[in-house]
Amino acid sequence: MRTLISDPTGRADADQRRQDKLTAFVKAEAAAQGFDLCRITHAESIPQAPARLETFLGDGHHGTMGWMEETRDRRSDPKVLWPEVRSVVMFGLNYGPEEDPRGLQEKPSHGAISVYARNRDYHDIIKGRLKEIATRFAARAGEDVKVFVDTAPVMEKPLGEAAGLGWQGKHTNLVSRTHGSWIFLGSMFTTADLVLDEPEVDHCGSCRACLEACPTNAFPAPYRLDARRCISYLTIEHKGPIDPEFRPLIGNRIYGCDDCLAACPWNKFAASASEMKLKARDDLKEPSLAFLLSLDDATFRTFFSGSPVKRIGRNRFIRNVLLAAGNSADTALIEPCLMLARDPSATVRGMVIWALKRLMSPEEFVRFSASRAEEDDPEVLDEWQLAGVA
Repeated sequence: MRTLISDPTGRADADQRRQDKLTAFVKAEAAAQGFDLCRITHAESIPQAPARLETFLGDGHHGTMGWMEETRDRRSDPKVLWPEVRSVVMFGLNYGPEEDPRGLQEKPSHGAISVYARNRDYHDIIKGRLKEIATRFAARAGEDVKVFVDTAPVMEKPLGEAAGLGWQGKHTNLVSRTHGSWIFLGSMFTTADLVLDEPEVDHCGSCRACLEACPTNAFPAPYRLDARRCISYLTIEHKGPIDPEFRPLIGNRIYGCDDCLAACPWNKFAASASEMKLKARDDLKEPSLAFLLSLDDATFRTFFSGSPVKRIGRNRFIRNVLLAAGNSADTALIEPCLMLARDPSATVRGMVIWALKRLMSPEEFVRFSASRAEEDDPEVLDEWQLAGVA
């Protein structure tokens, strides 16, 4: 907490009272908007962030996410992003599921969509709430404010730790003692001086549950993530075909992966979330692969309207669903896969080959390969070669 030295005029005491009132105001507004957590830190509270970011980028662990490298300076220091900022208000919203999402691995004919993406896009929801808070705070404080939710170059997890929302666990995500690993983060930067909260300390101890839960060994060491091996990166950020090494390991995860989050023992406290937390759409909890394979671009956009899934586009999504179909051992999915064999998208056509190679008998696959259409796309030709067809 900042300490102010009193002066004969009482100005310091007045400044302290103002800080107290504004701090109480913003926290009350956060609660009114349904946020489960609200803590405050200062703009220079993450001096370790630049070096950690440089290591991450230097190791190439960001994969094809070039925007992380392009924004490294602004990302690593709030003062570079906005020189006038003095206080950073961090907000946390619990989105914990009602059941362990890993149970869907026992239903291979259904797709597993990451818990955070089973409703409206959280960026829109949280930013709308933050704008409400920021508008009222600015009017009350007479100070400038900016709000951010994930898409801006803000290192929200280190700031969340510095503010006391939680700590960055060994899976690199924020963990809360009261809400486990299921937390959406948002921030409000302001030129106002506010009362600071104490940072949180690491409570992971010797636990390795999150590291051991990762299907693709995406953690080269505790507290370090190689995104290039992460299922969330592969199914969301990565364009084109997915490395054959990872395909069987992805299982039926068609958008993101929750395994490291779901394994966290601190999730047992997440039941205390507010009643305003986001609820999953019933039709996104365990959609059938057969239905998802039938989606053309128009029906894809309609079905995922308002969902973050829509952002990756139909072709990349169907690529993921075909991969899951190939892992399902469900021969009833052969026909839906065949319907996509002449899809306009080379990414889709290529993954059809991999899926059918795994679903069909050798004789059936030979007949399928003999009936294939003329193909000149290198991506698709590579898949035929991978399948052993010249």
